[in-house]
Amino acid sequence: MSRLYVPRVQMPTMIASCLAALTLQNFGAAAAAPDLNLVAKTGGETVDKTAPQSSKNSPAKFAADLAIPYSPKLIKGKLANGLTYYIQKNTKPEQKVEMRLVVNAGSVLEDEDQQGLAHFTEHMAFNGSRHFKKNELVSFLESIGVKFGADLNAYTGFDETVYILPIPTDKPDNFEKGMMVLADWASGLRFDAEEIEKERGVVLEEARLGKGAGERLRQQTLPKILHGSKYADRLPIGKEETIKTFKHEALKRFYADWYRPDLMAVVIVGDIDPKKAQTLVEKHFAGLKNPSKKRPRTIETLPLQNLDDALVAVDKEANLASVNISQTRLLQKNDGKFGSYRQRRIDHFINVMLAERLRELSQSANPPFLGASSGIGGLVGDYQEVSAGATIGKAGVRAAIEALVSENKRAAQFGFTAAELQRAKANSLRNIENSYNERDKTQSASLAAEFIRNFLQGEAIPGIEAEYVFHKEIVNSITLDEVNRYAKRILTTDVPELVIYQGSDKPDHALPDEASLKFMVKHAEALEVTQREEKVLSTDLFPESPKAGKVLNSTTDPVLGTTTWTLSNGVKVVLKKTDFKSDQILLSATRAGGTAIFSDEDYLQARYATSVVGAMGIKDLSPSEVTKVLAGKIANVSTSFAENSEGVSGNSNNNDVESMLQVLHLVLTQPRRDEELFKSFVNRQTEALKNQMASPSAIFQEQFLKATFPPHPRAPSMAKPEQIAKLDLDRMMAIYRQRFSSATGYTFFIVGSFDTEKLKPLVETYLASLPTPELKLEVIDHGVRPNKGVTMPDAFAGKEAHSLVSLQFHGETAMTPKQRMQFSAMGEVLQLRMTAKMREELGAVYSPNISRSLRRQPYQGYAVILTLPCGPENVDKLIASSFELIAGMKAAPPTEEELNKVKENWLKNYRESMKTNQFWMTSLRNANQLGDDPRELLSFEERVKKLTAQEVQAAAQAYLDTSNYIQVVLYPENYRAIGTGKK
Repeated sequence: MSRLYVPRVQMPTMIASCLAALTLQNFGAAAAAPDLNLVAKTGGETVDKTAPQSSKNSPAKFAADLAIPYSPKLIKGKLANGLTYYIQKNTKPEQKVEMRLVVNAGSVLEDEDQQGLAHFTEHMAFNGSRHFKKNELVSFLESIGVKFGADLNAYTGFDETVYILPIPTDKPDNFEKGMMVLADWASGLRFDAEEIEKERGVVLEEARLGKGAGERLRQQTLPKILHGSKYADRLPIGKEETIKTFKHEALKRFYADWYRPDLMAVVIVGDIDPKKAQTLVEKHFAGLKNPSKKRPRTIETLPLQNLDDALVAVDKEANLASVNISQTRLLQKNDGKFGSYRQRRIDHFINVMLAERLRELSQSANPPFLGASSGIGGLVGDYQEVSAGATIGKAGVRAAIEALVSENKRAAQFGFTAAELQRAKANSLRNIENSYNERDKTQSASLAAEFIRNFLQGEAIPGIEAEYVFHKEIVNSITLDEVNRYAKRILTTDVPELVIYQGSDKPDHALPDEASLKFMVKHAEALEVTQREEKVLSTDLFPESPKAGKVLNSTTDPVLGTTTWTLSNGVKVVLKKTDFKSDQILLSATRAGGTAIFSDEDYLQARYATSVVGAMGIKDLSPSEVTKVLAGKIANVSTSFAENSEGVSGNSNNNDVESMLQVLHLVLTQPRRDEELFKSFVNRQTEALKNQMASPSAIFQEQFLKATFPPHPRAPSMAKPEQIAKLDLDRMMAIYRQRFSSATGYTFFIVGSFDTEKLKPLVETYLASLPTPELKLEVIDHGVRPNKGVTMPDAFAGKEAHSLVSLQFHGETAMTPKQRMQFSAMGEVLQLRMTAKMREELGAVYSPNISRSLRRQPYQGYAVILTLPCGPENVDKLIASSFELIAGMKAAPPTEEELNKVKENWLKNYRESMKTNQFWMTSLRNANQLGDDPRELLSFEERVKKLTAQEVQAAAQAYLDTSNYIQVVLYPENYRAIGTGKK
């Protein structure tokens, strides 16, 4: 469970499709699954250690009715009490183990008097247990570098509750203590009466975070979407009235009924001895008992037939409008067989090919929608849904519906083309090959997520070595005919359809009613469609290679492990060869410049130049055509245009690095001008921004920016439709070409698993050949600064009793590397104290958060921002608490325990980051841009260890200036008349 800022309520993927009502997010859950339809065997250790190892295996080896075997690396077993365990040794990262407790029970199992208590139980896991008193658990974990929210986490869904515990294993006792924590969560929660009462406020504050237009729209739509199902009445966050008034016995009853070993799994993946881990599982969990009278763990059902209905759901604060057509539903349980895996591949290909077609429509000059999706997706549990949805744009609801229905009908009537399927296959094969190439670099958390899905959903876990073989066989055996036959079957149905429109109550387009929605769909279904024509594209980006330059000079830095090449055109290339990933290459280059180079009159055009040019493609290819040409390759490139810098970045692998460099060369030298795509960009951006100020959060953000900066053409501001209307394509193209057509001043950093000898001629061909005419390269200061003194404006917006407090302390001062570290430590300690005081003691806020930033260009300055989402009745209390905590930071140094928690977390993260390509790329590039010594990153541990509590206190005294801050408070709209009580 995130005890900081991570919403823990998991919503099913289904309501995502086209319900633009923003479903409750589950940032705490495991990463999204690869598209596997696999199942596991039911107990004992791993078997079938003869998994297929060669593509020479005949297709019969993967016959549809055969079960997919387990990975031979996994130890999976079941204790006598029914508890399942998964154990696998994995050394990425080193000296760390990912531990999980998985409970096959969630909100759908709640009784009437328990709505919200599955989630509440999860909260209580951090409020005292058999071996850890209140706060002792978090304190212990923080002392070994495990940060609350960022590392320690959990989530509650409809059908499951999952606890996430990463533990450093550099100290032998940590692992067993971690196992003790899991066991306490499983059977040793205290449910202290005082702590239950305190936690009511915290959970209610979490529920408050989800209130707004999204929740109100969900209340209108869910009864239709989940009709006839208990899921509609069991959202994990629960009912506010129940949370306020439930009896303690109801909470304890949920725990007693459902937290039992036959519904649990323990997952252990990391740098551990598997046999020792197995022994510890048996030691801590074998003694758990199931209830003498077990309640049956029923599986909730959902009607397979939609309501033949339409719904118009509107809300004053809704931003974008959307329409969703649910065509049919399928029950597709994971059966773990190759046939099921094959079917999931077909589903995936249909989704990908429909997405490609819809994306092209969205890029037309007058698009029928802002964005759209269509295909087969998860609904809830094992239920799938065939649906199509779109975000409404200038063309209106009818145009969106006609486009969605017509594309589905076109695919059903004429099928997909061989070229479309080949591209989908190529990308699928590329992805599996990338996973295979990284098989020895897989992160433990990723493997743990797979094992969780195996326990909860039946997804099998064959291991990438085996899956790589059968995935290629199965994908290559799928024919265009079978894909088209299946698409025709699912996309042309006579079953009832549910059509839902949702958005603002006063949209720019005509607001439909239910009858007109149904009529639009029926009318669209009757329209004639024609066969789609597939444009033949050349796959050669460079028919003739550019005239290559040369590497004139090469130097090495043995301390950093880098090699620097000076090219014949003056460009420099810094190489950092690593083995952190087996097949990853990152590229980045920045230099001084950016929007500040241009006049105030050109600022708007410069601000949007890279976005607009990037939306038009390269050479003679549109963005969608570039995607087609690069199908099956990883060759991503993008440009950036910040205030005082500009640059280019990309990523690729060893096979495709030449393609990435080709794209980069074209991005810089041959940007494409396309009037139609520019009109499409303008139309889509304008429509997306039109109703943004209906959102209370947008109103707050605008007030915050206005309070922070005095009027200035370059002051940060919210994007507005009237700004988009002023964009000038010719001027933006001129600005882009002026800055990006010259590579002078660039230092390209290339980090990853490249072969230096193979890379050198490619660098000479595509980077040394870049033109380098003279260019103005400097950091220009236009004098934009935050307001000084104390500013305290209020904003009023929203129906809900929800407030947001922002306190920003800022200043302009130069800092040494040592002072920057002291500044960061000050923020970390203040975060610890805010959580302890405002959440744990006062129960007045769910996620108090402190963010900090350092500016190095065009001037040196800092900002510390406290963000406190809360009820309006708690605003004054939390503001007063903030200033009390700040005064305490200034009055005395942090305790040794507090500072050690910060240091341990920093050191843990540093050691892990040092073994990632992204860390090295960012560190080397930033050091070059800011003129820092890159070797400083190697002394980080030493500098952390020398940091003192007195230095942190001094930082608070220097940077938390209570005579220079900005306070912005968002109140509900009705407080405008009532008054805030502020003096």
